[in-house]
Amino acid sequence: MRVLFTLGLVATMAAGALAQSAAELKAGDMAPDFTLQGTDGKTHKLSEYRGKQAVVLAWFPRAFTQGCTIECKSLAENGDKIRRYNVAYFMASVDPLEQNIKFAKATSVTLGERVVEKKEADFPMLSDPNKEIAGKYGVLNERGMANRWTFYIDRNGRISAIEKMVRPETSAEDMVAKLGELKVAMR
Repeated sequence: MRVLFTLGLVATMAAGALAQSAAELKAGDMAPDFTLQGTDGKTHKLSEYRGKQAVVLAWFPRAFTQGCTIECKSLAENGDKIRRYNVAYFMASVDPLEQNIKFAKATSVTLGERVVEKKEADFPMLSDPNKEIAGKYGVLNERGMANRWTFYIDRNGRISAIEKMVRPETSAEDMVAKLGELKVAMR
């Protein structure tokens, strides 16, 4: 019994420390580096974008769910507006890569009794199945999924803004507005 209590206490403290360190991420901080597999077959490293272009990392809870489908649809339908900026943008989750590949390629998703039509994602979706990077960004919630938060990272690798109230249906338009507000260079 004592061992179980100690293990529980250690796990709680570790989770608290993870949340504490991640909760401290704010605009002006260096973004935690990442190396994640993308649905485009490439490995994406934040460090490879430094000095070249800004990065937007839009965390989402789970593939094939309502909000995530709507957010992906918004980004796929409005990618031309986002690509006007010198920015690499990604959706990211803790789903396995195979799940994100299926989600990125899906042109319709059944949500209960409703079918949502969407374009195939024309941007990479990143997978962090071991949750290491999600932990560094502080997006993990108590259910072990990522919160729907978007990180705007400047070309020097610093966090410019963190959006924690993402609206899936207008995520692309909101992203474009934020990129303009942050004065990200146009292509």
